[in-house]
Amino acid sequence: MDYIFEHMTGIWIFLNKPFIVLGKSSITLSWVVLNILFLFTFLFILTKLKNIIIRNIVSKSDANINNWRAVITISYYVILVIGLIALLQASGLDLSLFTVLTGAIGIGVGFGMQTIFSNFISGIIILLEKPIKIGDRVEVDDIYGNVQNISVRATTILTNDDVSVIVPNSDFISKQVINWSHSGRNVRTSVSVSVDYNSDPEIVKKLLLEVAADTNEVLKSPTPMVRLSEFGDSGLKFSLLVWTQEYSDRIGALKSILNFKILKSLQDHHIEIPYPKRVIYVHNIETKSIPEIL
Repeated sequence: MDYIFEHMTGIWIFLNKPFIVLGKSSITLSWVVLNILFLFTFLFILTKLKNIIIRNIVSKSDANINNWRAVITISYYVILVIGLIALLQASGLDLSLFTVLTGAIGIGVGFGMQTIFSNFISGIIILLEKPIKIGDRVEVDDIYGNVQNISVRATTILTNDDVSVIVPNSDFISKQVINWSHSGRNVRTSVSVSVDYNSDPEIVKKLLLEVAADTNEVLKSPTPMVRLSEFGDSGLKFSLLVWTQEYSDRIGALKSILNFKILKSLQDHHIEIPYPKRVIYVHNIETKSIPEIL
């Protein structure tokens, strides 16, 4: 028993032996272990509470999930910072050292953390101003897809190929962003159609509108429109403008459906789709007789 007691005493002395002195505070191994334990417990409880609140809000059909998510996310980080400061203060750490740490963080931001800091601030701006929301159809650079998640560091976009792309939040602030569903879930698309110059444009317009009306994926309001967009080299070029909500994230699939129906409708009414034509003029050139050389 004495042998075990001596070892336990030695371990206790080792755990409580100061190995770092910061100002008026002495840092021991037991202090580090206890604070790490408290920190992980605090983060676990706070994260669980955040997820429970979000799930309860999502279950309510009349709740604006995007507004609530922004409030909950910002509150989460505010409580996290306050909790960390309270934890350090309760542990007996000399908080006057934070003036030195603040200066060190400032230097770190200036040299290597400016990108992380920029993304964090951009995330706060996105959550507050809401230029994009979860579920929006957006396009930034060459990335096109639906917003799946917004955090304070990055935004996750799900493309048509079911690929999740992590985009830094600073890109949504510093670059041009196209939000196809900013004012609603309705998305407009255009289908180009060329017909022969001998075709009656009014009949072509009527056929295109009939195709749009017979396509369930196309919204009836706003009303589809047909424009004679251009006099091409080989024929008349029309544009069928339609709106969709069901296919807002599959515009290519909707265009394919419309193209199949338009092609069949034009063929049934004997309207030709033009192809490039070239007219070649051949001039007869009289050749002079060449005397024979003996």
